[in-house]
Amino acid sequence: MGGQPKHDYHLIDPSPWPLIGAFAGLLLATGALLFMHDKSGGVVTLIAGFAAVIFTMFVWWKDVINEGKSGDHKSIVRHGLRVGMALFILSEVMFFFAFFWSFFKAALAPEFVFDGNHIFEQGIQVLEGVWPPVDVETLNAWDLPLINTLILLLSGTTVTWAHYALLKNDRKNLIRGLLITVLLGISFTALQAVEYGHATFGFKDGIYSSNFYMATGFHGAHVLIGTIFLAVCLVRALKGEMSEKHHLGFEFAAWYWHFVDVVWLFLFAFVYVWGG
Repeated sequence: MGGQPKHDYHLIDPSPWPLIGAFAGLLLATGALLFMHDKSGGVVTLIAGFAAVIFTMFVWWKDVINEGKSGDHKSIVRHGLRVGMALFILSEVMFFFAFFWSFFKAALAPEFVFDGNHIFEQGIQVLEGVWPPVDVETLNAWDLPLINTLILLLSGTTVTWAHYALLKNDRKNLIRGLLITVLLGISFTALQAVEYGHATFGFKDGIYSSNFYMATGFHGAHVLIGTIFLAVCLVRALKGEMSEKHHLGFEFAAWYWHFVDVVWLFLFAFVYVWGG
């Protein structure tokens, strides 16, 4: 046929979402900076940016799902998408590598910061080489953090259960596994919010608290994103949109969730247990 392409690649139609997504991300980052520096309009800008990012994600990924339904995701396209997802997760690993680097730098040499100057933060005494800093009451690793560790470990098994059920075309157990995983993700987020509420230190209370909230908070954001990712897969499973041969969306959600699990194990071991 003259109008049919003679290759397996998918040539994407012109889309406004990359440009809109870039502006949405800029708006979100600007709002976050204004909010953290207590500037006027920070909250409104942050909410507007967050809403714009969520909207862009919804419409853009809906287009990707529709591309898969229409048969545009041939084998070579699926391979490219898998490579892209693997590289994305690798970039996320680099994010957490930076957070762990900062945490270990401050923990192993607490009398210095990165520019070589001594730390003087709101009277906290850290010049003696003590970690955590004096007057910082750390959270008990064997309380809520341990419960959240067990929750994430269990969720890793339930999402694997759901994946194997899909491979066997077992719709009932696919839905069960996804539903339990989503509920476990929600439970983790709720318990982390409770944990933050009981913390005796705030984000700006020194080098320890800043590292703690950046590392655990960024991971908490990943858990929230992963929960939404799996919830979308659950809705699609209920609608019967995924098959044992074509389920890239769920495959990527499972990869992402396992990545979140592994990162938390490092956070629990080093930030909560060793660092506390």
